[in-house]
Amino acid sequence: MSEAELLPSRPPMRTERDSMGEVLVPAAAKFGAQTQRAVENFPISGVPIDRRLIRALALVKGSAAEVNASLRDVAVDRRTADAIRAAADEVAEGVWDAEFPVDVFQTGSGTSSNMNANEVIATLASERLGEPGSVHPNDHVNASQSSNDVFPSAVHLATVQSIAEELIPAVEHLRSSFARQSRRFRSVVKAGRTHLMDATPVTLGQEMGGYAAQLGDAARRLERALPEVGRLPLGGTAVGTGINAPRTFAPKVIALLVERTGLPLSEAPDHFAAQGARDALVVASGELRALAAALIKIANDLRWMASGPRTGLAEIRLPDLQPGSSIMPGKVNPVLCEAVTQVAAQVYGNDAAVAFGASQGNFELNVYVPMMARNVLESIGLLANVCRLFADRCVDGIEADEERCLAYAESSPSLGTSLNPFVGYEKAAALVKESVRTGRSIRELVLEEGLMEADDLDRALDVLGMTKGGVRR
Repeated sequence: MSEAELLPSRPPMRTERDSMGEVLVPAAAKFGAQTQRAVENFPISGVPIDRRLIRALALVKGSAAEVNASLRDVAVDRRTADAIRAAADEVAEGVWDAEFPVDVFQTGSGTSSNMNANEVIATLASERLGEPGSVHPNDHVNASQSSNDVFPSAVHLATVQSIAEELIPAVEHLRSSFARQSRRFRSVVKAGRTHLMDATPVTLGQEMGGYAAQLGDAARRLERALPEVGRLPLGGTAVGTGINAPRTFAPKVIALLVERTGLPLSEAPDHFAAQGARDALVVASGELRALAAALIKIANDLRWMASGPRTGLAEIRLPDLQPGSSIMPGKVNPVLCEAVTQVAAQVYGNDAAVAFGASQGNFELNVYVPMMARNVLESIGLLANVCRLFADRCVDGIEADEERCLAYAESSPSLGTSLNPFVGYEKAAALVKESVRTGRSIRELVLEEGLMEADDLDRALDVLGMTKGGVRR
């Protein structure tokens, strides 16, 4: 076989032109010269922009075309607009994702991906009209727009949609799982712990209920962040002044987007702030980090309670999902808890990059938007996926070792806390120290010293009663 035969064959190419000259583009590609330049300029991560962002770009383009056709000052006729809207719908549905090859690390304004969308939609619309080249990427698909307002608008739209439709339902799914376990374990008494040291009793149900409450709070905070993130810079065009965009363009496009998605979207009240800064993405990313912090705490608590089976706490049993060691037969590890904390660590890292990126806006534009979009959307997807897996493959299957939990609760020296109203803090502290030193129970020591009657002592040391607060006289 010859050397030429061993080399990979190059696909057929066609010549495209833009303002910089001629470019060779794969003959079958729906994109054009500017997309090809970006592909050649940014072979960095090998990862294109998120498909949720592609969808958001297409939703904006389709709605923009519909509005442009209704405006006298814009050269987009109804027939062309209808073709653009139909092509954009196909892109939004994911039919043409392979036509979006531009790396996520690209020009900071997202111009490369905006032009990628313009070129693909223009090609598809021209084909739909049966007139190749009749729909222009800039003059028609990008009419009344700039990359500087369209791309961040699409990022915010994708973020709001992903949080509302993916993440919040996933968090609620996990919250519900813990809520069910809270009811199931409401009478399972166990030792409370503060500073990882024995404390007064709680129920396993109370702990599970606390986790459910944390997650409910996280979901509500995410919900409250949506309207701020949903303020779109659309209509500011190049620098925030709105040059080349009719005044009614942005409100009408956003109204169509609201009608189509049902999301809390609105026009940014100040376009200079909306284009020069990405503060709302920092807010969204911060709420993702807050959720990650809650998940770390919850997953670590479950790992502690399930530790063992002989030399740990072993208060609960997590579902056995897979062998835990290549050398220790029979070992099973809390793998989903570990996955949860790894996702949370990634979210923390993504958030740090988002916060830094937001600080780098200069005058009328921030040029870190593609990276910020990548990180926020990745965090949303990771958190949504891991919340559902955590619920279905771990939390739903938790079993309690009720006898061990009760034994820990009854043997804790901190039971002496309930004696404070009867013998005073100083005497109770002395009894706790003696119990720790000798290994004798608090009950035994109190009776030996004649400090309380047996019936009163039993009521005071009722571990289930202690979980309900108050003084047991």
